[in-house]
Amino acid sequence: MVTQRWQTRAFAELNAPLGDVVAGQAKLFEALRIHTVGDLLRHLPRHYLSGTELTDLATLEEGEHVAVMARVERIDLHEGRGGSRGNSRQPNSRLEVTLTDGHGRIKASFFGRDHTVRWWQRGLSQGVRGIFVGKIGSFNGHPQMTHPAFVMLDAAGRVVGNSEEKEKIAELSRSGLVGLYPATAKLKTWTIAESVRLALGVLDGVEDPWPAWVREQAGVVGLTEAYTGVHRPEGRSDVERGNRRLQFDEAFSTQLTMAYRRAENARQSAGPRARRPGGLLDAFDARLPFTLTRGQQETSEEILADLARSQPMQRLLQGEVGSGKTLVALRAMLAVVDAGGQAVLLAPTEVLAQQHHQTILGLMGELGMGGGVLGAPEYATDVVCLTGSMSAGAKKAALLKVASGEAGIVVGTHALLADHVQFVDLGLVVVDEQHRFGVEQRAALTDRAVAKPHVLVLTATPIPRSVAMTVFGDLEVSTLAELPRGRAEVTTTVVDAGRKPAWVERAWERVREEVAQGRQVFVVAPRIGAPRQAQGTESEGLGVLQLAEQLGSGPLSGVRLGVLHGQLAADAKEEVMGAFARGELDVLVATTIVEVGVDVPNASMMVIWDADRFGISQLHQLRGRIGRSSLPGVCLLVSSAEPEAASWQRLAAVASTRDGFVLAELDLAQRREGDVLGASQSGGRSTLRLLRVLEHADIIDAARAVAEDAVRRDPDCGTPGFADAVLQTNLVADGDWIDRS
Repeated sequence: MVTQRWQTRAFAELNAPLGDVVAGQAKLFEALRIHTVGDLLRHLPRHYLSGTELTDLATLEEGEHVAVMARVERIDLHEGRGGSRGNSRQPNSRLEVTLTDGHGRIKASFFGRDHTVRWWQRGLSQGVRGIFVGKIGSFNGHPQMTHPAFVMLDAAGRVVGNSEEKEKIAELSRSGLVGLYPATAKLKTWTIAESVRLALGVLDGVEDPWPAWVREQAGVVGLTEAYTGVHRPEGRSDVERGNRRLQFDEAFSTQLTMAYRRAENARQSAGPRARRPGGLLDAFDARLPFTLTRGQQETSEEILADLARSQPMQRLLQGEVGSGKTLVALRAMLAVVDAGGQAVLLAPTEVLAQQHHQTILGLMGELGMGGGVLGAPEYATDVVCLTGSMSAGAKKAALLKVASGEAGIVVGTHALLADHVQFVDLGLVVVDEQHRFGVEQRAALTDRAVAKPHVLVLTATPIPRSVAMTVFGDLEVSTLAELPRGRAEVTTTVVDAGRKPAWVERAWERVREEVAQGRQVFVVAPRIGAPRQAQGTESEGLGVLQLAEQLGSGPLSGVRLGVLHGQLAADAKEEVMGAFARGELDVLVATTIVEVGVDVPNASMMVIWDADRFGISQLHQLRGRIGRSSLPGVCLLVSSAEPEAASWQRLAAVASTRDGFVLAELDLAQRREGDVLGASQSGGRSTLRLLRVLEHADIIDAARAVAEDAVRRDPDCGTPGFADAVLQTNLVADGDWIDRS
């Protein structure tokens, strides 16, 4: 457990548990991912309304919990019928209120016994503005709120009446702007506002964590002024200045952390691994049956130059699906082996580790058989794979080859992070799909080396520059955008399963046609099994198991069909994937376990079932499993989504281009930054709540410049606010968020 205390009162107060301020209601805030005082203060109003401003009703979305300011246009009471004169039970009635913003309209409905409904009616005034809080539903195709909480406002914007709810919301209209917060059914906007008021009190007299020169250079207001400005503004300018400061804080904390990492790396020393002429790398290049692309040559030279230095390489290699990242990484590993060191390739899953192992062995041939094997060249090296599910005997044999140095290249999963894995001279660590490994996990491997090893990070997800600065700001970036010559085109089509079921039938016919030509097909579904209520349906909700069963007994009967998913035992996964790679299976029905690293050149078609359930980048990654040879590829995105839905637009975007960088920008624009940065894998926490890395690239650039200046002024991170910012960023990134006192 980390026991370090926060060095500044500002960070201590902001990172205090929310229960310290709102003891009885902290549990309700968890649905909004609010756990600390800082989380609450960074939970900003969605809208600000002036005393005379009405909510634009056209912006409301079904399912959303909202607080809207609207004018009561009409009140209709529909009295209940039934019940005899002698019956003590009162009939139910319905009150229908039409709200307007002057352009659009929305109904608010109240149901109950006569006296209850009439009580609601007395609280409403036709022609008067009010604030209505509730969930947006739908009735007969029109938006509706059912039983919204409400208060009415007088001409000056003051709350009318003295009910408990009206007293709670009165604070909202204290100034010229009314802040309306994203809320839930159990947590109303005025309750959030009251909690924020208490949290703001905690910051009274708290010194700003940034030195004055940082605030001046960044052109931002003080911390307490910023929080007051966004939560209790006198005018729009207060909100703008407050937002700018809080966005800068998120950018600066991240950039400061990255700047200190870069500085720390510059002070480290690593064993230079200069390329040795006439060695393993030269022999490998000579046996390649193709010529490296210009991009592969250029990125390889960048990496080999880094390896020759005494400062540890910290480089990110990003590349389009199928651009040859593994080949470039392998050339770097061979250069390290030539220089007397060992290289490790760390993969996030066993399937991917085994695929990498087989790919490397296939590329190296006799060069990967080990120098002691009859017929192998003298400078050959062993390539071993180490995963958690290996038998004890196989694992022991692999560990001995690693510990003796006989294995120059080691491929594996998290099993490589175990303490009993010993290296003779670890010179290079290659991390595939870096976002799946935390900083501490990578450190467990790199810190075990005699000298600091070089690090090469691979990612198949194209990264916009603003994201690269934010997530990989401690790394130099190389980009592979060019695909190898001879790769075929892949045609992508969206299949409308909801309105054109015949298209689905044609899709399976198309699969049979591919198989008849000796080709292979992936069928991907978003889950292993279907939800109980969806099992047996024809168009939606099917998982891998149900889909495989239906295909095998129906449109694909007689086709050699395999099933692959994460719950299979490791040896079963290896057997299925191996059979598909060897051409012993025609169709592989799988989950996204095949998303990365799977290389079957004979696979020419992919059908993605319920494709609207996948994100843009994931669809692009999946599609990258086909078109890996000269065979033309076909990718079908099957969906029952409505054409006007955002998910359908995502599918249309994927179908329109194979440019991963274009799709990455679009993907980022549509998703929360926290998800992009991997925060969903660490309890949902993220250092980025307010910063939008595409929209606020200018703030990130400015924060990076200030951070570099901060490291020059304070190379040892002795400034308390700087130390706290770095600590917080690292803890959130590692998912190690522990309350401290």
